[in-house]
Amino acid sequence: MKALLVEDDEGVAQALMEGLQQHGWTVEHMAAGIDATRRQVTADIVLLDLNLPDVDGFEVCRHLRSVSNVPIIVVSARSDTFDQALGLWLGADDYVAKPYALHELLARMAAVLRRGTTSRSLAPSVDAPSADSKASAGEQILCRGPLKIDQERRQVSLRDSNISLTRKEFELLALLASAPGRVFTREYLVEHVWMQRWIGRSRTVDSHVAALRRKLGEPGWIETVRGVGLRFVTRN
Repeated sequence: MKALLVEDDEGVAQALMEGLQQHGWTVEHMAAGIDATRRQVTADIVLLDLNLPDVDGFEVCRHLRSVSNVPIIVVSARSDTFDQALGLWLGADDYVAKPYALHELLARMAAVLRRGTTSRSLAPSVDAPSADSKASAGEQILCRGPLKIDQERRQVSLRDSNISLTRKEFELLALLASAPGRVFTREYLVEHVWMQRWIGRSRTVDSHVAALRRKLGEPGWIETVRGVGLRFVTRN
């Protein structure tokens, strides 16, 4: 099995390459993201850092997914839950935050490869953010009617008035707004915003949604779909 490692830190790359090689992997290393976008990917899996010297790793992830079905695991020191969610939206199959244990990474690689035995369409998924979400590396502003969510500055404004949100309120709103109309289960929201496993009767999601509705001024921005979950609805 062959892995493509896109990592600019030579020390980190060398250590990881040695560890993978000891477990039977052949590893090709690239220190620049642009190299990964200009060459045809022949590896069985891609391990992608985000903090690259020439191009943001999110853009590399987006490009690779647009031209290939190769499994991608983001391996990054950026452990913010929104970065993790954005990486998955842009096509990564998994996200591992540094520091990590080698056996954990190997297990995740094996799991992703097992899932990859099922064919994956190259067409954009209905779960992916729409083009107007502007969630690229250089422009991370979600515009939903009069509501603007600046993902880089972590600021929200409604009709040009700033809205003060807690960290989790922001991450929850940004995730819901990334795919208007999609129904997110509470289980999914807990796992991707709070990075925890679902506890059936937890009121965490509902309490944060109630706070968001109050701060946005009307409940219609976030609709409850009984028995299923929650969805974001763009208002005028």
